[in-house]
Amino acid sequence: MGWYEQELGWPVTGTVPPGLVTGVRFDVLDAPAEAGFAMLGRFSRPGLLGPVALEGHRIRLLVAAGSAEELPGLLEWLEWAGLGLDLAALGAGQAMRAPAHPDWGRREAAYDRSAPVWLRPPRPGLDVESTVPALRLGGGAGQSDGAGAPIGLPALVAALATACHRIALRTRSQDQPWAFSYASRMVAGTRPRSLTS
Repeated sequence: MGWYEQELGWPVTGTVPPGLVTGVRFDVLDAPAEAGFAMLGRFSRPGLLGPVALEGHRIRLLVAAGSAEELPGLLEWLEWAGLGLDLAALGAGQAMRAPAHPDWGRREAAYDRSAPVWLRPPRPGLDVESTVPALRLGGGAGQSDGAGAPIGLPALVAALATACHRIALRTRSQDQPWAFSYASRMVAGTRPRSLTS
């Protein structure tokens, strides 16, 4: 895994399989793959997100170092605290399993379905700090500044928390109709006005 150390300057663990040390150059947001793909569709323009990896049924988004400590307070500020979202962060003292080099990662994944692969690989020659979402002051409300800067951490966490919550609602209560839908109003006995007049 010399690619990480030599070309990117990222610290790695000495374990097998190797891991990328978090909390030094970046932290990692960990969410279900379905929520991650929904969020990737929302921020599809290049440069809005940093590197993104897929490991099994989990998506790993690289964010600025220190973001793991900010996540609980940020979820509370966004009014998502206490809902039991399947959203976690890896920060200082932790590591994520290192995806293979982007040029041969798919081949490795063909042999080991749980092997992580890059969906949006890191770009050599760019500091990871300049390409990942971060908690910053000023600028637009979580939007890119148009110069290729990534979105802000609050916008990313809000989109990811929304996607995680939608998945939780869909999987917990499959027979419950959605609020304010025609079916939910019929079950509650409050038919839409168009049917009562």
